[in-house]
Amino acid sequence: MKLISWNVNGFRAVTKKGFYDFFESVDADIFCIQETKMQEEQLEEKMKKIGKHQYWNSAKKKGYSGTAVFTKEKPIKVSFGITDENEKKILKKLGDHKELLIKENDEGRIITCEYNDFFLVNCYVPNSKRGLERLSYREVWEDEMKIYLQVLDKIKPVIYCGDLNVAHEEIDLKNPATNHNNAGFTDKERNKMTLLLKGGFIDTFRYLYPDKAEAYSWWSYMFHARENNAGWRIDYFIVSDRIKDRIKDSKIHSEILGSDHCPIELEIN
Repeated sequence: MKLISWNVNGFRAVTKKGFYDFFESVDADIFCIQETKMQEEQLEEKMKKIGKHQYWNSAKKKGYSGTAVFTKEKPIKVSFGITDENEKKILKKLGDHKELLIKENDEGRIITCEYNDFFLVNCYVPNSKRGLERLSYREVWEDEMKIYLQVLDKIKPVIYCGDLNVAHEEIDLKNPATNHNNAGFTDKERNKMTLLLKGGFIDTFRYLYPDKAEAYSWWSYMFHARENNAGWRIDYFIVSDRIKDRIKDSKIHSEILGSDHCPIELEIN
């Protein structure tokens, strides 16, 4: 099975920059996108024909955030946000953060597809923003997301993918020293990723390529960052530890343009 994840930074824009060619050539079983920046009703006719089944979670604020999943196999169930069939279990564990969960769903950041053998969770994690103005929100988000994934993992294995907006280790960005404590590379954000991985999950790319340097999935539009490969690896396929032996490969398609992010790929049995 082949899965793709790509923060397209505006779906309508990327369709004019080679998206359809890549979509057809890669022929993924499941294709996840983040930062759609559109409402489902804004789909053009050609967009509506992509993939056998489409699922959209758009932000209420137009032109902002949003996720989508294109899948060949129809899921058993699709849910949006962290407030569907497992809501009672999750909210009981989370305590007093129901208001946050509702706010999260307003931003269209999560789609969960349940299949026979696994859950797929496509996610666009909030950026802590310049000045770290959203870092406290981000910390609670990470705690809730970890619990959500662990609840799902008790039912069946999980494949968690998307723009997770954190470079976990120094090897995951070009300039760790100068970026320390910038959004996406704070000690708090990195620690939350560590806790998730210790909680029963693995980073598929680092599992296969623990020492591979200069492998990035996002580059700033400034200072010719992409030309100089001065990037960050902030897009991930994370899976339940118990299915790690099924992983065939985890790739970064840095050759694919059209967004400030590039697609990533997971091949898994």
